[in-house]
Amino acid sequence: MLFCPSCANLLLIENEDGQDFFCQTCPYTYSIQKRHTTRKELQRKEVDDVLGGADAWKNVDSTEATCPKCEHERAFFMQIQIRSADEPSSIFYKCCNDDCQHQWREG
Repeated sequence: MLFCPSCANLLLIENEDGQDFFCQTCPYTYSIQKRHTTRKELQRKEVDDVLGGADAWKNVDSTEATCPKCEHERAFFMQIQIRSADEPSSIFYKCCNDDCQHQWREG
């Protein structure tokens, strides 16, 4: 993408012969002499765990809930209000089986 040096708008390619970039708001044109390519590698942001990571599960209670992945009978749970106040809380579960650690939610 090229931008106009006088008004900073995006330059467009002329449809007739495709040999010029032009600005829509001012008379600036840029002649294309050869193939023009640019590549910008974007860095991905590090995503935080929504539930607070491993520390959020340290002091939570467990209950009788069947894990949908490994069929273990117990799971840790926590209630979090993720929607508006007039909607019910969501219950997040994490399997107590150390080999599984599957997480799911209800509500």
